[in-house]
Amino acid sequence: EKGAIACLVRSVTANSLQTPHTGAMRYGDAKVKIPAAAISTEDADTIAGLRRLGAEVRVHLKMEAKTLPDAESANVVGELRGSTWPDEVVVIGGHIDSWDVGHGAHDDAGGCVIAMEVINVLRKLNMIPKRTIRVVLWTNEENGLRGGIAYAKDHADEMGKHVVAIESDAGVFRPTGFSLECMDKQRETIAVGQMRDIMGLFSSSVGEMTVRVGGSGADISPMKDAGVMLMGQRVEGSRYFDYHHSPADTLDKVKPE
Repeated sequence: EKGAIACLVRSVTANSLQTPHTGAMRYGDAKVKIPAAAISTEDADTIAGLRRLGAEVRVHLKMEAKTLPDAESANVVGELRGSTWPDEVVVIGGHIDSWDVGHGAHDDAGGCVIAMEVINVLRKLNMIPKRTIRVVLWTNEENGLRGGIAYAKDHADEMGKHVVAIESDAGVFRPTGFSLECMDKQRETIAVGQMRDIMGLFSSSVGEMTVRVGGSGADISPMKDAGVMLMGQRVEGSRYFDYHHSPADTLDKVKPE
C-alpha cells in the first residue's frame, strides 16, 4: 500500500548482542509479496538515527527464507489414567516445535519438560489422580497453531469432559502464578478464587504466587469456544525476550534451580 519493496522489523527484545530474533509473518490478502526480515536492535537504531539526520540509507538484503509446502507432523500425547473419573481430562502441555535459529530451550522445550514432569512426579510419589492427566506436546505453534487446532477438532465430542487445559510457554523461570480464562464468566470467577487458595499453599516456598484473569496459551486457545477452562503458567520472565526466537535460546540459559 505504501509502495515498499521490502520490510525490516526491529527485533522484539530489550537486550541484544547484534543478534536478530526471528518470528512469523503473514502476507494476508496482499497481492504483492515483498521480502521481510528481522534485524538486530543495534542495526535498527543505527538506521533510525541516520534517517533522523537526513541521510539516505541503502540496505542490501541477501535472504534464503522461503515458504515451503505443508508437511505432515503430529502432536505427542501421553496420559496417566484417573482412578475415579477417568473420562474427565486435565490437559497440560507445551509446544514441541521451535524456530531453527536456536535450540528452543525456553521456547518451548522447558514447557514440554514441565508437562512431562507432572506425570513423572506423581508416579514417583505413587499418587494416582482421580481424573486423567493428559500431556500434550503440541506441534506447529510457532507458525500455524495447527497442533492445537487439530486437537480441539479431533476431540470435539470430548470437550465437555475436559476439566481444564494448562499451558507453559513463557520460559523456564521462577513461577509467579497462573492466568485463567473461560467463556463461562461465573465459572471463571469461582476458579480464580479456588486457585488463589491453592497458590497460597506454595507462596512461602517459591515466593508470592498470584492468580488473575487473562490470556492462557496459544495452543490451548482453540478449546476456549467449547467452554474449556484455560490456564497459563506465569513466570518472572524479565529475561525471556533476551533469548526468545534467537540463537541464544539454548539449554545453558535454563537454570536448574
